[in-house]
Amino acid sequence: MSYAPSDRQVDAILADAVAGTRISAADAHRLLLDGDLLELGLAAQEVRNRFNDPAIATYNVDRNINYTNVCVYKCRFCAFYREPGDPEGYLLPFEEIGRKIEETLALNGTGVLLQGGVHPELPITYYEELLGYLKSNYPEIHLHAFSPPEVKFIARKERMSFYDVIARLKAAGLQSIPGGGAEILEDEVRREVLAYPKCSADEWIDIMRQAHANGLRTSATMMYGMGEGLEARVEHMERIRDLQDETGGFTAFISWTFQHEHTDMQDVPETFAHEYLTTLAVSRLFLDNVAHLQTSWVTQGKKIGQLGLQFGADDMGSIMIEENVVSAAGTAHRMSQDEMEHLIRSAGFTPRQRTNLYERLVTREETAPLARKYRAALTPANRDLASPLPVIQ
Repeated sequence: MSYAPSDRQVDAILADAVAGTRISAADAHRLLLDGDLLELGLAAQEVRNRFNDPAIATYNVDRNINYTNVCVYKCRFCAFYREPGDPEGYLLPFEEIGRKIEETLALNGTGVLLQGGVHPELPITYYEELLGYLKSNYPEIHLHAFSPPEVKFIARKERMSFYDVIARLKAAGLQSIPGGGAEILEDEVRREVLAYPKCSADEWIDIMRQAHANGLRTSATMMYGMGEGLEARVEHMERIRDLQDETGGFTAFISWTFQHEHTDMQDVPETFAHEYLTTLAVSRLFLDNVAHLQTSWVTQGKKIGQLGLQFGADDMGSIMIEENVVSAAGTAHRMSQDEMEHLIRSAGFTPRQRTNLYERLVTREETAPLARKYRAALTPANRDLASPLPVIQ
């Protein structure tokens, strides 16, 4: 299939998108090539407001817990993984993961993202026991866990189908699946960056299809700026849209730019804010069946992340209590809940905390009892993220 840019005028494409008429992948390519940034942003905001309350921008409070950094794969863009047997490799004890969850609850959190390298020695029973331990001890926390490459490896190790692996994990306590491992869903690019062995584009899509068939919601992601062409980015977005047409299982689309420091791809030119905002706006115009788009302040910085709320995004993502993968590549940002709300408010929106699946909004009064219960779990490194708790009347 060709993903060459269409011959249509940008104005006509934007008019269709704003009117609710589906644009093609070729149209999206034309917008990426020739769209004026501000015009793209204005059109993307109109589409955003069709899906979401124009006055509100949301965020969530959670953390990324990387339970292991041991990985059998050697993706060129990754500075986080360690090969099996490396003295810097680790596998966190369940109790330590539990302490991280307690600190998340102390900071008004509602969920965690559990994701690791693909550890060759972990059977499916390890994942079941981990989920069982966490749900037994912390039933209030939402477990968003185990990306498609992890599911694929478990399936291969246990000689099970993707569907059956996910069904067993769901029975053990899994509540949703993150979109990690997608990078760019185009196999030539995946082979170039050594991501193909861990998951082909078709395998990533099929694992998400099987998750949706199991009744689990998932997120969709795209990491770009690895030297791929615009055709590959457009193909990626079309794969996401096609599966959403089929299943309706994606909650949100989150895209970010490749961070190259400490990786095997340090010669790849940096992707700057103009291209990031252009891509964000075009994805909002193209993904006419995905309700929510997040900004990527973690890679772009707080100000560009905030600006993304004017280019089609309705959500700022997490305050990011902990993040290890992007930070390993040289980019580290985090913020308190108070700062997150200040950024959203100063961008012209009312800030509202949401749950991990966007199904409802959350108040600090609601999270305060657990925050009080686990206040002692705050570590010195994260005490500055804590807000005053509401006064009990």
